[in-house]
Amino acid sequence: MRYDTISFLSDYGMADEFVGVVKSVMRSTNPEPTIIDVTHDIATHDVRAGGLALARAAQYLCPGVVVAVVDPGVGTERRAIAVEIGSGAAVLVGPDNGLLAPAVAMVGGADRAVNLTNEAYHLPSPGPTFAGRDIFAPVAAHLCGGVDLAEL
Repeated sequence: MRYDTISFLSDYGMADEFVGVVKSVMRSTNPEPTIIDVTHDIATHDVRAGGLALARAAQYLCPGVVVAVVDPGVGTERRAIAVEIGSGAAVLVGPDNGLLAPAVAMVGGADRAVNLTNEAYHLPSPGPTFAGRDIFAPVAAHLCGGVDLAEL
């Protein structure tokens, strides 16, 4: 399956370079998808607010890949995941911290879910993990390019 849209939600805000860096990694990995900013003004580390915003938006987002990053557990043992929904109409990519769960429930549940452990689809991390840049952005771009969920 190939997708032509990446919808992006985060708690990064717009005062620094984080949103631009993540979007640039997406585009440099795969220049074809359109990137839609859902919001980047979720309160820092407020997983509940991020999950609710994603759930409210989910039914209106274009089919494609959704990258959601509100992640107080970055750099810990929490998993990075991708969840296929709607018989492959969309894939949600983000931390396994409850952020994606309300949206998955809103659209009727998950078809498949994987841990994002295949480092061939990640950027090498030069320092402390920035999962939005190093894992979620390149994975989303690779999904848009036709990489199967099982490969990730």
